[in-house]
Amino acid sequence: MARTRAYQPIPPREMPPARTVLVPDRGEFFVRDTGGDGPAVLLLHGWMVSADLNWYSAYGPLADAGYRVLAIDHRGHARGMRALAPFRLTDCADDAAAVLRTLEIEQTIAVGYSMGGTIAQLIARDHRDLIGGLVLSGTCQHFQDPETVKLWRWMGAVGLGVKLAPKTFFKAGFRRSGIPLNERTAWWMSELMRHSGRDVAEAGRELGRFDSRPWLGSVRVPAAMVLTARDSAVSPAKQYELAAAVGATVFEVPLDHLELTSRDAEYNPALLSALAAVGAREGVPA
Repeated sequence: MARTRAYQPIPPREMPPARTVLVPDRGEFFVRDTGGDGPAVLLLHGWMVSADLNWYSAYGPLADAGYRVLAIDHRGHARGMRALAPFRLTDCADDAAAVLRTLEIEQTIAVGYSMGGTIAQLIARDHRDLIGGLVLSGTCQHFQDPETVKLWRWMGAVGLGVKLAPKTFFKAGFRRSGIPLNERTAWWMSELMRHSGRDVAEAGRELGRFDSRPWLGSVRVPAAMVLTARDSAVSPAKQYELAAAVGATVFEVPLDHLELTSRDAEYNPALLSALAAVGAREGVPA
């Protein structure tokens, strides 16, 4: 029987410096941080990926534009903290806020993709003093439509698969998505295998429970939406509803949910325009 080739998990490009931020009475957090004196941008990743998988193609362009770029791995995801408590989106929001305060960052623009968009909404609600603006993308106010609810019923199986046979589980996911396992995608696999099965399954259940419709209208913050107009995971209609609820300026990109890195030449200009629209370019050299 032929052995599977041992591809090396080489990242597609050099990542920003990594640091471990110790938050007293809370724990240690893995954070990418480009440093510098520019306006701070906090990147919040989606479900079942890592900060690097979600944002690696955006780190450089944002830093080149003059921003201080930070990105955190959420609880149970990749290098994120393994807490003894169940995964909660509110805890992820509090984690991010605590990291910002520990780093003495007075204000940031929170950029949230997919699950990261729900966390960004919670930070804006619960830690308004830290948020100078919101950029939301590939996300919505709730995931309680009938089609998505069916997905959350499988979270127990997801957690068991990630815990007992992570490589087999994610290889199956690659095959369903038409993604080959090769020199380029081996790094993706290595990042995914860092996850906690229990936490990513509970994160899925949390997304099923999330609903910002009762309170988002009371959150007053400059906002923009990079709307993934061909999204098969979060419908464009639900993204438009979120944009209307938060009063966001909309920048459409003709992308599906997982294409923001593979088609970064289309996504990143829209992201930079969204940042400019919420005033995050103040003080950045032209």
